[in-house]
Amino acid sequence: MRLRALLENDALGLRLLGGEEELDRAVRGVMTTDLKDPSRYLSGGELVLTGLAWLREPGDAEAFVRVLAAAGVSALAAGEVELGNVPEDLVQACARHRLPVFAVNEFVAFATITEHIVRQVSGERAGDLAAVVDRHRRLMTSGPAGGGPEVVLDLLGSDLDLRAWVLSPTGRRIAGAGEPLPAALAATLAGEHLAATRTGRRGPHRVLSGGTTYSLFPIRGTGRGPGTTPRDPRETALSDWLLAVEADAGDWPAARLDLLQGVTQLIAVERDRRDAARTVRRRLAQEILELVQTGAAPAEIAARLRVAAPVLLPGLGTTPHWQVVVARVEWEQEAGPGSAADPGPAAQALLEEILVDPSAAGAESTDRIAVAHSGDEAIALVPLAAGPRPEDGGEHPAPAPGLHADALLASVRGPLSAGLGEDGRLTLGVSAAVHSAEGLRGALEEARHARRVAAARPGRVCAAGHHELASHVLLLPFVPDDVRRAFTARLLDPLRDYDRRHRAELIPTLEAFLESDGSWTRCATRLHLHVNTLRYRVGRIEQLTGRDLSRLEDKLDFFLALRMS
Repeated sequence: MRLRALLENDALGLRLLGGEEELDRAVRGVMTTDLKDPSRYLSGGELVLTGLAWLREPGDAEAFVRVLAAAGVSALAAGEVELGNVPEDLVQACARHRLPVFAVNEFVAFATITEHIVRQVSGERAGDLAAVVDRHRRLMTSGPAGGGPEVVLDLLGSDLDLRAWVLSPTGRRIAGAGEPLPAALAATLAGEHLAATRTGRRGPHRVLSGGTTYSLFPIRGTGRGPGTTPRDPRETALSDWLLAVEADAGDWPAARLDLLQGVTQLIAVERDRRDAARTVRRRLAQEILELVQTGAAPAEIAARLRVAAPVLLPGLGTTPHWQVVVARVEWEQEAGPGSAADPGPAAQALLEEILVDPSAAGAESTDRIAVAHSGDEAIALVPLAAGPRPEDGGEHPAPAPGLHADALLASVRGPLSAGLGEDGRLTLGVSAAVHSAEGLRGALEEARHARRVAAARPGRVCAAGHHELASHVLLLPFVPDDVRRAFTARLLDPLRDYDRRHRAELIPTLEAFLESDGSWTRCATRLHLHVNTLRYRVGRIEQLTGRDLSRLEDKLDFFLALRMS
């Protein structure tokens, strides 16, 4: 359906105010709004109807039209009931953004225009999968009894011969028809999707892998109501699902693209249902966290834990062990204009995804996860089944094997690094297991310390566990940045300058000497040098720095400087 056809229909009461050269644009939908920023409800190709209630002060027209143009709408139609003639600054803003603009006669209801467009667009889609999908909409909104997203993906395969999968931000398979994607391919697609989405590029995104083209469509939850501030797109990218279709959508007609957008909206219902199911677990975790952080009595915390245990992991019993995991998402740059930067919920969604059992598939595999967020931190309480009592008669049974920091990130580091880009970081810390409420506060602090150790490391996605807190690395994250820079510069800059001028490799020699515990023979063998050459280099290091590598104190200073550099 074209804009020209709407203008030629006298019953619709439309008068063209600007954009005559754009009248051949297709119209794929209609939306009525008086929000200043309706972008979250737009998917492109709509005729936007507005009564101009948002127009209150200079500059409003430019901001409103900029949002519509960025969303890819086809045209704007403004009613004349409230203000009489459409304001000239609105017409000029539309001309600047090449957006056709109509005036709607005050005697024509918006409902008349909406009904006409819906009827025409629906007729054009007849015979496509849309009619089938509409028949199954009730199945989708009824939850698992209706088959969930698998129903719609089966229809895509049977009616349009399209293979498709629903993936999490890390590439975990949530739903799919037929053979699952290989794990490496799913992770690659998720990473490409995150990288594209975080920069604000409109989908679908196309990826060529192994000679096959995949089109990636974002699946965004529908839970954010009108009047809320749009989230930072970098954080949205880290929590939204995606629909991966084995096809090149670049040459698809508009009707098929619109159809796939409708499919993503149906699957978003399942996403919202999954989030709603987590509400109880999140609330329990939040209550326990508040008790722990406010120093509540252990008996009160223990009572809440007894309530939480069967909810988080049915069949586990009432006295599990617990581990605490702390995660934080940080951005080096501020959010863009008009977006709210709140890394707490983003970290919460990421931590929930990371803690999913990797052997489980589907949207129902996260029932044991309880994640709260406090400020910009996400904090997870992970129950572990208690094993048999130790043979030595210890008071408490040993916990089941717990979470390990490196293992948690092994399969998600690639996609998440792509999603975080050049200005984002995810750091994660894992505590040891504790068997009682008395140990939970210590476990929380331990996980926070481990996260700070991870934050001191290079890389976009880093983790550290409790076993690393018995080392010197525990101290390094707490040294102020200016002190670290001054300390390392004083010891290492003379060596770096000398290496740049003479290619003497003094820094690698120093590292090898310390790692060989000061053994001349082992270090020379490791570097494939004669011992006399090694002695010459070490002597040069001592001369340039004024230090003595035979002294323990100077060895320790060099060791720490290398670790902090």
